[in-house]
Amino acid sequence: MESFFPTDAELLALADEVASEVMQRRLMLVTAESCSGGWVAKTLTDLPGSSAWFHAGVVAYSYEAKEALLGVNPGTLEHSGAVSEETVLEMVSGALARFGAGVAVAVTGIAGPSGGMPDKPVGTVWIGWKRRGGYGHAQLFHFPGGREAVRRQTVAAALIGLRKTLTE
Repeated sequence: MESFFPTDAELLALADEVASEVMQRRLMLVTAESCSGGWVAKTLTDLPGSSAWFHAGVVAYSYEAKEALLGVNPGTLEHSGAVSEETVLEMVSGALARFGAGVAVAVTGIAGPSGGMPDKPVGTVWIGWKRRGGYGHAQLFHFPGGREAVRRQTVAAALIGLRKTLTE
């Protein structure tokens, strides 16, 4: 996926597309977020009537929150770290299992300005998507820019991936 710096209006348009797909399939949606700080959930619930299809949003920054709220295995966090494919897949699966929704998105990454490492620089983001009864999938992104830009691009990628997950 190509990086871009979406406007608030573009994010809202993406959220509206996701909402239409979720409603058409009579599902409930849940989000599990770390580096985006609830911005995916905020964008989705900015839409009037979102209570008909948006079930819950969890912001789990710490290892302890990821474990307690989403059921992420402590061993996964210890061996793979919070910013990893393994962790984001456990986050998205945990969100579905714990909240009983039909579709979920999970986000974990390094928005900056600090926290980056040589193997995981600032802008490294993993996003995972899953439908109930299906297999989860995840994608690694390397977004350019500062904290705001990384988070904004993360929200857009999460919504674009949700739309794709719902229409495949």
